[in-house]
Amino acid sequence: MSIPKQLMEEVQPALTTSGGKVTVVGVGQVGMACAFSLLTQHICSELALVDVAADKLRGEMLDLQHGLTFLRNVKIEASTDFSVTAGSRLCIVTAGARQREGESRLSLVQRNVDIFKGIIPNLVKYSPNCILLIVSNPVDILTYVAWKLSGLPKSRIIGSGTNLDSSRFRFHLSQKLNVAPSSCHGWIIGEHGDSSVPVWSGVNVAGVRLRDLNPLVGTPEDPDKYNEMHKEVVNSAYEVIKLKGYTSWAIGTSCAVLARSLLMNQRNIFAVSSFVKGYHGVDKDVFLSLPVVLGENGVTHVIKQTLTEAEMKQLQKSADTLWDVQTGIHF
Repeated sequence: MSIPKQLMEEVQPALTTSGGKVTVVGVGQVGMACAFSLLTQHICSELALVDVAADKLRGEMLDLQHGLTFLRNVKIEASTDFSVTAGSRLCIVTAGARQREGESRLSLVQRNVDIFKGIIPNLVKYSPNCILLIVSNPVDILTYVAWKLSGLPKSRIIGSGTNLDSSRFRFHLSQKLNVAPSSCHGWIIGEHGDSSVPVWSGVNVAGVRLRDLNPLVGTPEDPDKYNEMHKEVVNSAYEVIKLKGYTSWAIGTSCAVLARSLLMNQRNIFAVSSFVKGYHGVDKDVFLSLPVVLGENGVTHVIKQTLTEAEMKQLQKSADTLWDVQTGIHF
C-alpha cells in the first residue's frame, strides 16, 4: 500500500528481518535499565555490555546471566574491549558524565563529547552496519556528535529524544482525565530539555481534540491550567534526580520499545531525535525530535505534522538553541 506523501516523507526504505545482537555501552543505572528491559521483553538474541569499570561490568553481566533460567535464552557478554560488540545491529550508548542535580543538560556537552570520541568510532569499527541509539545527555547534541564521529548515514543515527517526554506528557494527561496513558494522544517535539515543544493542537482522546473543546487549552489563559503540564514534563527528570539521584526505569523501557521497532521492523512511530533540517522551517544541521517511523534501516519516514505558527516558531527556537551550543563544540 502506498503512503500519501502529504503525511510523511521517506528517508530510507525498510528491510524485513528481525531479532539480532544489541550492544549497550555504559552499565550505569540507565544502561542496566535498558539491558534489563531488552531481556525481559525478549527483544534481542545477543547482548553485549561495554564499560570502562571492569569489576562492575563483570558483576552486572553475571547478575543478568544468573537470571536467564527465568527468561528466554540470550547470549550475554561483557568486556572493556569493543571487540565484544562485533556484529551488533543496534548499539545503545548510555555512557557519559551524569547530570547533576540542578544541572542543565546543555552544560554537559563538552565533557560528553570527549567521552564519545573513544566510543563511537570503535562501535562503527566493529559493527559498520549498525544503528546507533544515543541516550546520553544532552541527547540531541550528542546525537549530532555521533553522526559527525561515525560517518554513518543520518537515518541510522537516532537519539532517544522526546520519546520519554511524550510518555510523561501522556501520563500527566491521563492523570487529569482519569483514563489510561495509552489512550491519551499527545506529542512533545523539539529538544529533549527545557526548550521542548508540546503540540497542544493535536492532543486528543479517541480522536476528540482537547482544543476543539477548549480553544485555550495549553495556553497561559487556559482556565483548566493544562499549560502547567508542560512545566511538569520539563521538570520531571530534575524531580526524579532530586528524589533518587538519577532516572533509569522510564528511559530503559523507552529504549527497549525503540529497539523492538528497529530490530523487528515494526514501523511504529515515535518522537526521537533525528536530522530535521528542512522540516518546519529548520535550516540548520541539528538533530531534534519529530514523530518518525522506525524500521530495520533506522528512520524510514518523517511524519509531517500540522503545526500551528506558534509551535513552528518554538521548534525553530529549539533548533537555534542547540545550534548555538554545537558551534562551540571542539571535535
